[in-house]
Amino acid sequence: MTSHRPDPRLPRAARSLSRRDGLRLAATGTAGLAVAGLGGLAPALADGGSGAAAAAPAGAPVGRTGAAPAAGAGIEPGAVAHVAVTATTLWVEPDTARPGIDDPSLTTPVDLDAWNANMQDTETRRWLTGELESQAVLGSEVIVDEIAGDWAHIVVTAQGTPRDPRGYPGWVPRIHLVADPEFAALAASSPTATVTALTSTLSGSPAGTHPGIDVSFDTILPVLGRTGRSVRVAVPGAAPAHLPVDDVVVRELGETPPQPSAEDIIATGERFLGLRYLWAGVSAYGFDCSGYTYTLFHHHGISIDRDAGDQMRHSDLEPVEREDLQPGDLVFFASEPGGDSIRHVALYVGDDLIMQAPNASRSVEIMSLTEYDPIGEYAGARRVALRR
Repeated sequence: MTSHRPDPRLPRAARSLSRRDGLRLAATGTAGLAVAGLGGLAPALADGGSGAAAAAPAGAPVGRTGAAPAAGAGIEPGAVAHVAVTATTLWVEPDTARPGIDDPSLTTPVDLDAWNANMQDTETRRWLTGELESQAVLGSEVIVDEIAGDWAHIVVTAQGTPRDPRGYPGWVPRIHLVADPEFAALAASSPTATVTALTSTLSGSPAGTHPGIDVSFDTILPVLGRTGRSVRVAVPGAAPAHLPVDDVVVRELGETPPQPSAEDIIATGERFLGLRYLWAGVSAYGFDCSGYTYTLFHHHGISIDRDAGDQMRHSDLEPVEREDLQPGDLVFFASEPGGDSIRHVALYVGDDLIMQAPNASRSVEIMSLTEYDPIGEYAGARRVALRR
């Protein structure tokens, strides 16, 4: 993703906006579950699933003490909230989505497979360029800045950018968020489960019955307990749910991932080969160039900025000469030979090869650095501290 958007942003006038058809939901009754796509989980989760409580260490948190808050409730300026859908997409401006195309990305729950299916041709997918900012996966912490009708302007605290020291900004549907103090407390005090599968599914029992919403690679949720086959996790705006034990890695409170090697980063990146490019994407449903590199390193416990130019200039990474490139280095490309505006980033994998999410017409791929850059837009490289 290019990093030369206008900064600072132009002032926005608060305005009332009509909700698109895709956002009209009947949020009544068991709204805290139904809105999050987990309504079917309530009976099974009342006792931890399948009639037996999930095993938990002594003194470990066991989940909710009351009803889950409804998605969209408590979302007001100044609130700290969490993403309550598989992944929410941040828009440059509210109410600019295309009816009949982008609707599956706006509903609750979202259907990102259906959204991708609506954008098979390149031009329909390329239209997103400049209309979207980023994405944030289930459980991501956000700060709410502004409300305009059914939309909330937020910053995603885990995604670094010089545009805002608090996190990455953009507009999302209010019903993709939940102000959930119990989830926030668990996130600050519990072990965590990081999704290592490309995608997984929350369910109402250790056996995987009562399926709920899908979750993406690199989703991080608080752990409430474990069984032989599953990990019981807290879910923002919903009852606790289970993830297959083989789909996650569990870390204790304060534990960080081991420092990765270049081979670790490359192996993680190779798992997404063939995944179609998605402007602003940071999930297993599609990446843009910098969303791809950001997510690969974030999954291994390394924080770099969200956008390509900022990864190059604002992430405190060591500059590297082209003749000294090593696997795991980030390589950057300008919008023209000798230009200052960075339009693209890729991961160097050795032997003059790069791995990248290139553009709307293509998918995650490995190709020759020399062949990718026939007119000399190469702008430099940076080295992330890896285990060598």
